[in-house]
Amino acid sequence: MSEPSNSLRLTDRKRAAVIAAAIEEFLAAGFDATSMDRIAARAGVSKRTVYNHFPSKEVLFAAILRQLWDSSDTGEAPAYSSAQPLRAQLLQLLSKKLGLLNNDAFLSLARVAIAAGIHSPERARDMVARMGEREEDLTVWIRAAVADGRLKAEDPLFASLQLQGLVKSFAFWPQVTMGQPPLSVEEQRQVAESAADMFLARYA
Repeated sequence: MSEPSNSLRLTDRKRAAVIAAAIEEFLAAGFDATSMDRIAARAGVSKRTVYNHFPSKEVLFAAILRQLWDSSDTGEAPAYSSAQPLRAQLLQLLSKKLGLLNNDAFLSLARVAIAAGIHSPERARDMVARMGEREEDLTVWIRAAVADGRLKAEDPLFASLQLQGLVKSFAFWPQVTMGQPPLSVEEQRQVAESAADMFLARYA
């Protein structure tokens, strides 16, 4: 029974090696200039092995995007509570988001996705839609606080995007586009607190 299991593990390892090599190639050369030959060479596998797992470069890129979305799923977001202070709840939500945005693997994949999306509007639209799904938890929380009469936001989605923009201007875009280092724990705390205070000053 152990032989099929070992064979399966080897297959999984090769698939992971191909994805890792593709990420490096896409980052180094861009989507259009990257070839399956180069990915195979970097992964240390045959071109046939690459095609066995991924019939085309588009399929391989889709697998990378899936990995990005999966890695950005950090579990259930804290639900709105009418009994808890708004600031404490907001800081919990923002701290969860900042933890994801400071993950090296997530940032590497985001660079690949954004670079490829620039050259393909269709691919970019799909990415934006998926990222919107990931950020829905904050919008849901704002809607609940509005319904409870504790926030005044005519458009909860707009308010959510504003708040996320405040956070990402420090903890996502500088790292993805300018190669800045991830924020320290203290810097994350500072960004979360200042963003929460600005948001509540406007909407509470």
